[in-house]
Formats: sequence, structure tokens, C-alpha cells
Amino acid sequence: MRYRRIALGAAGVAGVVAAMEVVSRAGLVDGTALPPASTVLGEAAKLAVDGEFLVDVGATLGAWFGGLALAVLVAVPLGVLLGSVPFLGTAARALVELLRPIPSVALIPLAIILFAEPTRMKMSLIFYACLWPILINTLYALRDVDPVAKDSLRAFGFGTPSVLWHVSLPSAAPFIATGVRIAASVALVVVISTELYAGGVDGVGIYLSDTQTAGGRTDLLLAGAVWSGVLGLVVATGLRGLERIAFRWHTARVEGLA
Repeated sequence: MRYRRIALGAAGVAGVVAAMEVVSRAGLVDGTALPPASTVLGEAAKLAVDGEFLVDVGATLGAWFGGLALAVLVAVPLGVLLGSVPFLGTAARALVELLRPIPSVALIPLAIILFAEPTRMKMSLIFYACLWPILINTLYALRDVDPVAKDSLRAFGFGTPSVLWHVSLPSAAPFIATGVRIAASVALVVVISTELYAGGVDGVGIYLSDTQTAGGRTDLLLAGAVWSGVLGLVVATGLRGLERIAFRWHTARVEGLA
């Protein structure tokens, strides 16, 4: 089943590439606006050994990791606290629902004012964007823990901290990990968008912006976008693999139900 999914995914990518090649070569669209896929992939291959582009990728990944790690360190304990203490969760619900829909891109001007250093500015926006999916997943995961399991432990004289440590957190962990995986993908979108809009020195978004100077090179723009997609794919696949290893019992149960 797993190899079948991989094969179908590869076939889908190949189909899009072939369609892009045919549309451009046949003259159905302006070749300067949508270059052939072979041209774009050729430029993407060159970027793989381009030192300046690799520096841009490193800068983007550094800000991405820093902001995501900070969000995990804050959102998970906060979610556990709000999910374990009912009156705190109720008191914070309105604030969470008020702040959660605000797009991080709308906060770019504020972040520029607060943080003069580009990396810190990007990390602050990534932190804000990633905070919510991790926090919400943590809250709902704790609320969905089997009450029978918790009551059984309490019946044997265990207190709230023990119930949280032995039942609630192990049960909620796979869903918290899913929130982190979702946040990781969101973080990549935010960091590249921030680099595009706010500028800076290094970053994939800076590279994409630079490709449009002096007349613009769409092939270079799309080649950079290809690597942005590759980064997202690698991150999502890697985190999913870690989930499968860390939570084998949960994966086996889900696949069994499917």
C-alpha cells in the first residue's frame, strides 16, 4: 500500500511536468511567462550546486527551525496547562479564538518595527503562525483522552500529575506530533513569504525576489519555487517518518482501522 501511494504520487508529479512541457512547447502560453518544465528543472539542478543559493536555503531553514522550536517549547506546555485546568482553558478560549485567525503576514510591519535583525523578525512571525496549530492540537488531544482510563488510575489512588504523565500525555502525544508537522509546513510558507515581503540579506524568498529584477527570469523564479516545494516535501516526509517510529502503536491502530 505504501509503495502504491509513492508510485501514484510520482505519477501525479510526472503528469504535471509533462503537461507544463506540452503547453509551453506548443505555444499555448507565452514561453517567457511559463517556460518549459525541462528548462525549469534544468535551472533547479544548477541551483543544487550554487553556493549562493545554498546560503539562502541555510538562512531560510535556520529561521524556520528556530521559530518552530520556540513554538513547540511554548505551545505544548501551554496546551497541557490549559487542557488540564478547565477554568484556565475556558478563560483563555476567547483570546485564542480572537488571535488565531490573524494571518502572520499581516504582522510583518509590526515585526519589522520590533525586531531590526532579519532572522529574529522571521522567527517571531514563524513562532506566531506555528503556535496555534500546535496549541489547538494539544488542547483537543487532551480533551479526547479516554475518561475511563483516567478514572481507573484515580481509583488506584493516583493524583492528577500521575494521571497526566501516565495516561493523558501518552494518549495525546501522536496528535501533538501531528500539530507539529502541520506547523512545520506552515512555517516554511511563512518564512518564505516574509522574506519576499520584508526583504533581508539571505533566504529563499530573497532569491525569488531577486529573480524578478532587471526584467525578470521566470525560469529562475520557478526553479527556486521547485526547491521550496522540495523542502516542504522533505520536512513533511521526515516528520511523518519520525511519527511512525515514535508512535508505532498508534500508527498500527490507525492503519488497522483504515
